Amino acid sequence: MKAEAQTSLEDLMAKRKTPKRSAPESDASQATTTSRKKPSHESTQPEQSDQAAKAGQRSAGKAKQPAADGAGRPTDQTEQAQQPKATKEAGQEGAEETPKARKPKRRRSAETMASQQRDISVSEFFVKNRHLLGFDSPARALLTTVKEAVDNALDACEDAGILPTIVVEIDLVAENRYRVAVQDNGPGIVRRQVPKIFGKLLYGSKFHKLKQSRGQQGIGISAAGMYGQLTTGKPVVITSRTAENRPAHHFEIVINTRKNNPEVIKDIEVEWAEPHGTRVEIELEGIYKAGRRSVDQYLEQTAIANPHAEIFYNPPKGKKERFFPRVSDELPPEPVEIKPHPYGVELGLLIKLLKDTSARTLRAALMQDFSRVSARVADAICAEAGLKPTARPKQIANREVESLYQAIPKVKILSPPTNCIVPIGEDLVRKGLEREIKGAEIYVTKTRPPTVYRGNPFQIEVGLAYGGQLTGLVDHGTESDRGVWISGVRLAHNKTIEMALTVLPGLTRKKVVELLLQAGVNRSTRVRELTQDQVGLVRSALDASVRSQAQSRSIQLVRLANRVPLQYQQSACAITKAVNDVNWRRYGLNQPRGSLPTGPMVLVVHIASVWVPFTSESKEAIAHYSEILEEIQRGLQECGRDLGSYLSRRSHAKSREQRRNKLNLYAGELAESLARLTGKPRDKIAKTLDQAADQFAAVDLLE
Repeated sequence: MKAEAQTSLEDLMAKRKTPKRSAPESDASQATTTSRKKPSHESTQPEQSDQAAKAGQRSAGKAKQPAADGAGRPTDQTEQAQQPKATKEAGQEGAEETPKARKPKRRRSAETMASQQRDISVSEFFVKNRHLLGFDSPARALLTTVKEAVDNALDACEDAGILPTIVVEIDLVAENRYRVAVQDNGPGIVRRQVPKIFGKLLYGSKFHKLKQSRGQQGIGISAAGMYGQLTTGKPVVITSRTAENRPAHHFEIVINTRKNNPEVIKDIEVEWAEPHGTRVEIELEGIYKAGRRSVDQYLEQTAIANPHAEIFYNPPKGKKERFFPRVSDELPPEPVEIKPHPYGVELGLLIKLLKDTSARTLRAALMQDFSRVSARVADAICAEAGLKPTARPKQIANREVESLYQAIPKVKILSPPTNCIVPIGEDLVRKGLEREIKGAEIYVTKTRPPTVYRGNPFQIEVGLAYGGQLTGLVDHGTESDRGVWISGVRLAHNKTIEMALTVLPGLTRKKVVELLLQAGVNRSTRVRELTQDQVGLVRSALDASVRSQAQSRSIQLVRLANRVPLQYQQSACAITKAVNDVNWRRYGLNQPRGSLPTGPMVLVVHIASVWVPFTSESKEAIAHYSEILEEIQRGLQECGRDLGSYLSRRSHAKSREQRRNKLNLYAGELAESLARLTGKPRDKIAKTLDQAADQFAAVDLLE
């Protein structure tokens, strides 16, 4: 018995050293469990949690042993008391190590999701994404509204063969709320078309035509009306008449954005003094500002791009009315619609054209639906693709159409006709610049020959005006005027010259002190005490400062696309990139690296095309096609060479004048000395010296 009891005790001690596991664990769990340090007093029941073990170790060092019988086994009472606690602790440790994943609750069924899906109209899309159309800020929204209305008016007048007369009115209705009205003398709009033109997005007559026009997508004016409706709740108001012997119709229209359809609130006949034309009024939330990217600047640039139009402009806030007269009484030639060129067609469009064609053979379809495709060219394309020219186009499989698509670039085809685009013309670009930028030193205009990108004809025009008025110089006033005049402002005679000059625009007190130091005039001198020489020195110092500032400012870049000024996204436009990539230092201008050149210059770049590749629906920047970039750079370089020649001649003339002035300082004394030495008349010697000085001054410094 003693031996059996001793053996049982040894077995019990061995079991205590090796803890019992309640269930198989993963390899990772085993490694973690065995790495833990177990207390020597662990019972035969499932192991306790680490927290309980640590608590036992922090005790007085005397572990509480369960009551045992004579063989060393726990009694039934002790075992029953320990069982629930051990089971609970084992469950907690198992939950910490291997949490049981709950089955995710299903939120919606496929049927529920299907019931929530519906069509999204284009109006709804642009209501949430109006920034894509140029209505991302109140200031830009006002400009975009005027722009879209004026573009439509110019297109309508030119299509009807009428010299455009445009009236633009902007009235302040309330704080940050304006009423924009644009009226033209065009052909008017027939009554049944008015609601769709102004109350339905993606509705127009120009999207499917390949010819030059300002509008392309049929979005602009209806989007402007939608923006006005969203911000003010007011409808678009339209008055239109098609002929003098017909009534004028007055409409009030809102857009049903859910269906992208117009809803006519009012349709009545009214008395209108105009024999024909259209007037559109939109009330919207906006901000009016002058300067860059303003309605004023847009209309100035529109007048340059459209010299055949006259524009009357009534700005808000009581500002003076402006008038932009036409400088040409001839309309530009009407562009001719052309068919797509094979080089510009894509595979999907080619498949659609062949399915929709009315031709019976593949040869006839290529000749009928594409430009510059003769019978010989059509046969060559079919032979390259391995197709029969007599094949039925509607029965050709898609893989065969793909072979046809890949064969087109391998056949030489003439470029598309260019009578679909109408440039402004070198003479008219120059006249437009002369009208808006008076008194420049030099005007240069160049028109490049037409070329093609992706099968679409386009043409580049470049013009520039340099110096003169652009330097910022003003008439100071004549000596006969009473008082002292600086930059066209009469100075207060009882003030010091320092305080009196601070009233001039753009002159801070610090700049005034610098100017007076350069002029050598005491800043505490009273204006009434200034001499004529001192006044001249102050004027000269101010002119020198103005010239220096003009030389350090970036040039003004005017970007035009189909005679429409582009006001925003200048850095993203291909025109800006082309200007930055030209080395303007070669032509006498300063240019920071990768930026526009600096100097008193206005640069105009115009692209005319059947399809201008804008980067977004707002039509503010042109995509970077390599063909377009190369043509713009060539036009810029042609203008740059003329500008460089002029600046070089001007520099040489200035050098000759300086040398001539130096000779004049000593000519009188030299003539008198020679007359005393030779005994010849002084006047004759002075005349000879004067001729010699002219010849010397005319010598080029480089020779």
